[in-house]
Amino acid sequence: MTWLETVIIAIVEGLTEFLPVSSTGHMIITQNLLGIEQGDPFVHAFTFIIQFGAILSVVCLYWKRFFQFDNSPAPAGSSMWQKLKHKYYFYWLLIVGVLPAVIIGLLAKKSGLLDWLLDSVLVVAIMLVVGGVFMLFCDKLFNKGSDANKVNEGRAFRIGLYQCISVIPGVSRSMATIVGGMTQGLTRQRAAEFSFFLAVPTMAGATLLDLLDLLKEDTAWATSHNITMLILGCVVAFIVALLAMKWFVAFLTKYGFKAFGYYRIIVGGIILALLLTGHSLAMVD
Repeated sequence: MTWLETVIIAIVEGLTEFLPVSSTGHMIITQNLLGIEQGDPFVHAFTFIIQFGAILSVVCLYWKRFFQFDNSPAPAGSSMWQKLKHKYYFYWLLIVGVLPAVIIGLLAKKSGLLDWLLDSVLVVAIMLVVGGVFMLFCDKLFNKGSDANKVNEGRAFRIGLYQCISVIPGVSRSMATIVGGMTQGLTRQRAAEFSFFLAVPTMAGATLLDLLDLLKEDTAWATSHNITMLILGCVVAFIVALLAMKWFVAFLTKYGFKAFGYYRIIVGGIILALLLTGHSLAMVD
């Protein structure tokens, strides 16, 4: 990967990480357009690691809420565990929410399914269209959220189950978790914010696994060039995501998913048309 390719992919990641359009899918499409070799272990790892760079923007933008503790007295007669859970309830919800993704993600990775999906631009195109059609109607189906409803353990776990669908590139982790939150009676804004928070442990775990796999299989990838590309990609994705996140929350709260649905259908449809007519996505062969 060149410097320019790294910056382009990182910008795409930062712009799409929090939009319900699939950042992983867009990075796969971008890599194909740039003619970057698919199936390379470093390219796979790069795809996940710079997502974590973008996710860190959540910690920066929402730091007051991310580092929150409940210092009010626990209910009388609470055990030590109940007192700890009371004080660190926000983090407990994130643990509960991320558990399904940990299990499904590990199974998908060990089976080789995840690597196969990451190499398939056809899967991305199909899921962009399918997800886009769904998003045209999801506001009417699930837009019954109330500010009185808050994230609890049950809702966090069920949102985590929805997040597992995003193991398929093109689905969008953001879309899956926000819609998951809306099905639990959360408002679009509250569902979006919990989606952002849940992304931090999810992507931290995925990044750690990919780094361990890279180090275990072969350290030949760890050249100064590749490490510099990783750092550059994370920094660019972080900055762009920081700028895009607030806009997205405001837009989603006001207008809903429909515009993103049309975008997904158009992009996915164009890619499907190209693939089905035997054309390559690479701008240069």
